[in-house]
Amino acid sequence: MAAGWVGGVTRARGLLSRCLGHREAGELAAADSFTEAVRRLAGTPYRRFLPPDPDLAEAQRAVSATLLWHLRVLAGWLPRSGAHAMRALAAGFESANIEDLLRSFGGPAQRRPYALGALATAWRRAAHARTPEELRAALAASAWGDPGGADPATAAVALRLSAAHRVAETVPPARQWAQGRAALLMARTVFVVGRPLPGNAGRQAARLLGPGAVAAASFEEFRRALPADARWALDGVETPGDLWQAETRWWTVVDREGRDLLRGAQYGLAPVVGAVAVLSVDAWRVRAALELAAHGGATPEVADALG
Repeated sequence: MAAGWVGGVTRARGLLSRCLGHREAGELAAADSFTEAVRRLAGTPYRRFLPPDPDLAEAQRAVSATLLWHLRVLAGWLPRSGAHAMRALAAGFESANIEDLLRSFGGPAQRRPYALGALATAWRRAAHARTPEELRAALAASAWGDPGGADPATAAVALRLSAAHRVAETVPPARQWAQGRAALLMARTVFVVGRPLPGNAGRQAARLLGPGAVAAASFEEFRRALPADARWALDGVETPGDLWQAETRWWTVVDREGRDLLRGAQYGLAPVVGAVAVLSVDAWRVRAALELAAHGGATPEVADALG
């Protein structure tokens, strides 16, 4: 089995040279203006999908599209089992396409969908849906499952929990990250937004977090009911208002543990997942830096916090 992974692991490690890293992201965040930040970005590997004179949303979208391109390239080097894992890890891009399509039924599409290529799960069929009900039916017949509703808010929660469940089931090195992410998503949906989980989302959450967490009547009860593999994401979070700190820390943990997976000379899924983690965190960090630059730039202390 290892022989089939040699090229993929080598390629995964090579892709890490495309990361900006802490220092360059901090420099983006501290740029004198958003225009200056974009000029800096245009000199990095994130320039591939950067349009001329982008606004903030377009620049951040270009960063995400570059990450997806790297994942597609990496998937092409992996054996079948590795490509299957990559499809699960990239599910957030397909979820974003589906959510955008749902919103477009109420008006014109605002942006082009992500080009998923071989990382698509249901998009080839879903993209042809002409009504929310057709799209829901296409999802119900796929690995996504029935989202439990055809409105964008309901579908978004269900899709993201479905993606987390798929990662937890098919990508063992990323299982705890997926469970922690699901815990944060449920906490924000239920205890900040104040929306109960729709039927299928509740079932996905119960598989990931346990029925006790899903049935919790308070944030504290929810925290206590979480399994250890998910509870770590909310350690030290006393109130729902502090969830933003936990969400930032989630990325920090994924970055550190991803780098741990990259250490050693083994050839297999673990170092590939580690590379995907580091690439994903770098893209998150760059998107955050662009937002800071667009809102007046970061202080040196805030810029340093991106690292």
